[in-house]
Amino acid sequence: MTDPVALTADLIRCPSVTPAEGGALVLLERLLSEAGFACTRVDRGETANLYARWGAQGAAKSFGFNGHTDVVPVGDLAAWSADPFGAEIRDGVMYGRGATDMKSGVAAFAAAAIDFVRDTPPDGAVILAITGDEEGDAQDGTLALLDWMAEQGEQMSVCLVGEPTCPEVMGEMMKIGRRGSMTTYFTIRGVQGHVAYPHRAVNPVHATAALMHRLSGHVLDTGTDHFDASTLAVTTIDCGNPATNVIPAECRATVNIRFNDAHSPDSLQRWLRSEADQLATQTGTTIDLRFSVSGDSFVTPPGALSDLVAAAVTAETGVTPALSTSGGTSDARFMKNHCPVVEFGLVGKTMHKVDECVPVAEIEQLKAIYTRILSGYFA
Repeated sequence: MTDPVALTADLIRCPSVTPAEGGALVLLERLLSEAGFACTRVDRGETANLYARWGAQGAAKSFGFNGHTDVVPVGDLAAWSADPFGAEIRDGVMYGRGATDMKSGVAAFAAAAIDFVRDTPPDGAVILAITGDEEGDAQDGTLALLDWMAEQGEQMSVCLVGEPTCPEVMGEMMKIGRRGSMTTYFTIRGVQGHVAYPHRAVNPVHATAALMHRLSGHVLDTGTDHFDASTLAVTTIDCGNPATNVIPAECRATVNIRFNDAHSPDSLQRWLRSEADQLATQTGTTIDLRFSVSGDSFVTPPGALSDLVAAAVTAETGVTPALSTSGGTSDARFMKNHCPVVEFGLVGKTMHKVDECVPVAEIEQLKAIYTRILSGYFA
């Protein structure tokens, strides 16, 4: 049997901080090729990606897994109690960067896929799409894999993303969708002047503060059938002014909106432009806006796929997972344009933290869940 714990350790020992490949995809390509998967490196720009398929291309029924081997930086090395790339096990817990997010998830679904196709070869295809650019800007990762798949005629019928999804207890939550995310960058320009003569200046800081107060106090919605209420957060206000007796000419601010399916990026942009235009007229400033959309909101309606995953989780953990759309963005926002997608993975309490870690028993449990999902899908 393919040991997901040993594979997790091997992957953690690969220093694959975005965008470095670090040897992680080389390791997985070798392992999957030896198991009979047709493997293709789908690198784009500085990003390494791997596509692996067992079974015939164009199979009528195919189950896909998606995940990433890149990790965030270590941070303060002195704060770690273990080597971040050492995969040390203490008291049944493995420590290392990526232990939770998400080298353990990749190891679990790779091990499950290898053993499943060997022991019970399915009538269909098992596909693994693994990227090295989920923690970065994500433009050359899963998107590159999907572009390549479209060119080559490769197709997943359904997909499971192995990101951590459980807040506290293994099995308690799966994701059937995600909120959208949009960042807006404001540049507010006034007229520089002496603070003793404010009537000769137009203060962009005051205008910025008023605009941010107006936006942050607005209720976007109260939630929808599958989503909590949308949120807007002001993340920075900065004019870079070192002088205490000068009204600056310019101020900048940034807000991030996490939005549900009551909104679209276009509708939110129209609202923000309207608010900015009103404030500019009131204050005599000019306001420029720039938008960056990292993902639209989406939901995979509860049905056969979510039922299959939930049943496997309950069978292995005794816990019935809640169907959630909470949390940040993931590469499921890209996969949803290709096929129905859900997410299920480990408890995510330590992801991105110092001393990131995972109980080894939960890695084994996750492999068992993924194996049961594959068995149920191809039954």
